[in-house]
Amino acid sequence: MTRIPRALTTDRPSAWPSPGPGEDPRPVLALDIGGTKIAAALVDAAARVSARTRIPTPAGQDPDAAWSAVAGAAAVPLSQAGAHYGGVRGIAVSSAGPLDVARGTISPVMIPVWRDFPVRDRAAALVPGCPVTLVGDGICAAVGEHWAGAGRGADDMLGCVVSTGVGGGLLLDGRPWTGRSGNAGHIGHTVIDLGGPPCLCGSRGCLELYASGTALVAWARQAGWRGPGGQPTARDLSTAARAGDSVASAAFDRAGRALGAAFASVGAVCALDRIVIGGGVAQAGRVLFEAIEAGMREFAGLAFVRDVSLHPSALGGDACLVGAAATLLAPDRYARRPPPATGNGTPAAPAP
Repeated sequence: MTRIPRALTTDRPSAWPSPGPGEDPRPVLALDIGGTKIAAALVDAAARVSARTRIPTPAGQDPDAAWSAVAGAAAVPLSQAGAHYGGVRGIAVSSAGPLDVARGTISPVMIPVWRDFPVRDRAAALVPGCPVTLVGDGICAAVGEHWAGAGRGADDMLGCVVSTGVGGGLLLDGRPWTGRSGNAGHIGHTVIDLGGPPCLCGSRGCLELYASGTALVAWARQAGWRGPGGQPTARDLSTAARAGDSVASAAFDRAGRALGAAFASVGAVCALDRIVIGGGVAQAGRVLFEAIEAGMREFAGLAFVRDVSLHPSALGGDACLVGAAATLLAPDRYARRPPPATGNGTPAAPAP
């Protein structure tokens, strides 16, 4: 039976991992590049996040101008690190995908201004000589929860971010599974409807078209829901659903059923023991989670699939920042091989 904790919370765990003896005290600069917002922060070896800055994801058609906005946001935590810690030990980039980890480039579906954008080189130029890692945001969210959140102790886990899009990341046998390209776990672009509408990714009938915040609001408006103001959000929709609005409730039921079907499919392939769900849409709480649970009951036919447990994120909006930083702060558990590149394009020394 699928199990969901009754108390949904984004509070941090009460006990953090402690740095080991002789641990480098310098934090990591973590960048989280998403379809709606871009965040920068410092993350230390105890998974504490500080000096957060956040900007809307830059619009327009000039990729260099968009990166300048990101660099400006990163300057705030970098200045704090310089003042209090003597700098940073590395830079960790979490990005919406797809990405090319070998080349260090990103082409986020939801950020058309960047296609084959050399984000790793640009990040390396922020602090020349610093090691840089680039990881998909779904993997980062999963790693963050596994290291210091709701995924601790799980052996085989899917982390899912339901927000502007739907992202995902896998840990199998307690290790991140990124695949050959670094894009494994991209659950938002699994097909759940063979006759579904075209998706920006080039396929059709993708989960993201049914369960993302954008898709939820679009479907509800087509069904007659108006919401407050001229540009209602998924948060407005969840408020309406909790108040008993029938169209808003139907939108979440539809999205939850789609997520439940996708989770059951991934569970059948990977024999998961846990699924951790975060992102802005997941803040709807039981309105969404009860619909996902119903979808799991409908589509999880095999006993080992029905046994997976669902958990809300414990790290909230910090999950991707923490997970990205973990690739440098806990490399034996979470780093992708080969080692990350440094600012001069050569591989960094392997983690001890």
